Amino acid sequence: MTAAPTPLELRAAAAQKTLDTWKQRPLKLGTSDCVRMCAFHLRLLGEKVKLPPSGSYRTVNSALRALRAAGHHTLGDALDAMGLERIAPAAAIVGDIIAMPAEDRLGALSICLGNGRVLGYHGDVDGAVVLQPLQFEAAWRVRTR
Repeated sequence: MTAAPTPLELRAAAAQKTLDTWKQRPLKLGTSDCVRMCAFHLRLLGEKVKLPPSGSYRTVNSALRALRAAGHHTLGDALDAMGLERIAPAAAIVGDIIAMPAEDRLGALSICLGNGRVLGYHGDVDGAVVLQPLQFEAAWRVRTR
């Protein structure tokens, strides 16, 4: 008889599956972006996530319009509305969501992998990639269900 996986093991497995799934998907707003990657990850951990239909936004401006239509001003507001607990970025553990500075007004979400690394998109790389950010804006604890 094997023991049930611990919450930390479930979080690590979800983060690894997200990395394996998204590392080959080039950034394309509305179909493969940080929001959809994080939604995939959250669903693996039992969260219910509602997003606009795939392809319904293609630019930063149309993504911001979709966000506002859902009643949110920022990506962080949307995570707060889901009931995820805000935590200090330094307290993030594997599987948590971290917001980082971005080149545009939309922002950038990533998934904590531990040891100062995150899974996210970077303009110089195709697909999601392991990054070591220098700045963090906010973080949210992801529950395991």
